[in-house]
Amino acid sequence: MSLSPRERRILAEIEGALEQEDPELARRVAEINRAGWARDARPGSRGVRRRAPRAWMIYLAVALVIVSLLVAVLTT
Repeated sequence: MSLSPRERRILAEIEGALEQEDPELARRVAEINRAGWARDARPGSRGVRRRAPRAWMIYLAVALVIVSLLVAVLTT
């Protein structure tokens, strides 16, 4: 299923906020994504299965960034 332009824009904003707030985490997430895509490109690879546990970590990281941004906005 493809993302709508609005969803892509929101994800890009979240990614930008993550890169500004924690560049090291953003670098690690990018490395994990690159490693996952390279593994999936091989014929017969089971990369999707191996990548699934990492996907929740990425979602958790994004959720933490959103929560921290909300806390920062609400406390100022």
